[in-house]
Amino acid sequence: MASHLHFELVSPEKLVLGKDAVMVTVPGGEGDYGVLQGHAPMITTVRPGVIEVFEADNSAASDRIFVAGGFAEVTNERCTVLAEEAVPVAELNRAQLEEQAANLAEDITLAKSDAERASVEVQLAVVKAKLVASG
Repeated sequence: MASHLHFELVSPEKLVLGKDAVMVTVPGGEGDYGVLQGHAPMITTVRPGVIEVFEADNSAASDRIFVAGGFAEVTNERCTVLAEEAVPVAELNRAQLEEQAANLAEDITLAKSDAERASVEVQLAVVKAKLVASG
């Protein structure tokens, strides 16, 4: 039997997921990484992408959750992700996301300042990452 670590995913509203897992993959700011029990302690940024939780060896991910960024803390026995937004991949609606992307692309052309343009570009990047996650 494989050793487990405790995983928690927290959004601003609630504890999204808390469970023991064999491995968790996280979309880190420097690239994706896997966390197993005994991982070296670290704190990293999380970029928009999908967190995958594996409850057993040699199995498919039991949970796939899109996160829009945040921070992760890893210890020998735990992985905690504080996410700006967290949505199960199965709940992403491709048609709505495509419409949002089109609207945000138009908003970029209508932006009246560099700050406004930058803000919309960040929102568009998150929507594009959701589209990739939704398949």
